[in-house]
Amino acid sequence: MTNKIKPLTNFRNLLDVDQLNKSDINYIFEYADKLQSIAKGSIRKIPALRGKTILNYFAEPSTRTRVSFENAGKILSADVINMSSSGSSDEKGESLFNSVQTLESIGANLLVMRHFDAGAPYFVARNIGIPVINAGDGSHAHPTQNLIDLYTVHKKVGNIEGLNLTVLGDNVHSRVARSTIIGFSIMGARITICAPTTMDAQYLSDNSVERNQIYWPEIKYSDDLRYSLKNADLVMTLRTQFERKSNYVVPNINEYTRLFKLNEDSLKSCEKEIKILHPGPVNLGIEIDGYVSNSERSLINDQVQNSVAIRMALLLLLIGDYSLDQI
Repeated sequence: MTNKIKPLTNFRNLLDVDQLNKSDINYIFEYADKLQSIAKGSIRKIPALRGKTILNYFAEPSTRTRVSFENAGKILSADVINMSSSGSSDEKGESLFNSVQTLESIGANLLVMRHFDAGAPYFVARNIGIPVINAGDGSHAHPTQNLIDLYTVHKKVGNIEGLNLTVLGDNVHSRVARSTIIGFSIMGARITICAPTTMDAQYLSDNSVERNQIYWPEIKYSDDLRYSLKNADLVMTLRTQFERKSNYVVPNINEYTRLFKLNEDSLKSCEKEIKILHPGPVNLGIEIDGYVSNSERSLINDQVQNSVAIRMALLLLLIGDYSLDQI
């Protein structure tokens, strides 16, 4: 077809947000704006990806991300195949390389991949001929979640340039944290990380050799929750990742919640009308109180509602044939 979708910078795959620039992200938002009405409409179906096959390969458990991608693909009329490592040839010892080659040979046009090994989507992208979307790899990255979070703030708050974001909690084990720090910095926000020092991935920004080779923004670190919230416009609370042994890096979980849980008392420190984000799933009573997570300050439900539109936009940009004005 003529009038193809506008190509973005380095956008054959989506492996992390550091491959995008500010104009790329705003362009994705334009697509999401157009698709939002379709995702929420009474007739939730357009033929934009008819005849395309999307493979969701999740080697780690997921509900929100997998269902969101499945819904996005089906609204666009794609055929969607869901696959997990449980019950597959992975359990028989088949290598990741052989698995993905087999999956490509069935005729899939795009692979959405979550894997417990950091870097696995990068390896796969180098060895197959179809686009790959990283739906979370180990403790490394979660680019689509970051785009959802950016889009939510863009719609509910406005311009991200100059906003102060506090990232609260277990960032050393969190793939969301790394993508959040990079993505919000690209859009002009200032980042403060607040956590026990044992949960701070400070090596990511303190290694001067690495900073000469890759983009990593300046970050403030603090272990004082009230200080970190004082001038914040946004706070993102991170899930305490017990499955990655995050409880082993603090003396006990009760002490952690006493010092770092987001609740009405800690929010009294804020000098601005703060907005609250959480990538989910939420450990209520540990990183955040239930009342706070459901308050008017919370954007958590908006994040979930925006997930389908952002993922529809990414699918179209990677394997679609229509320009924005043709949708």
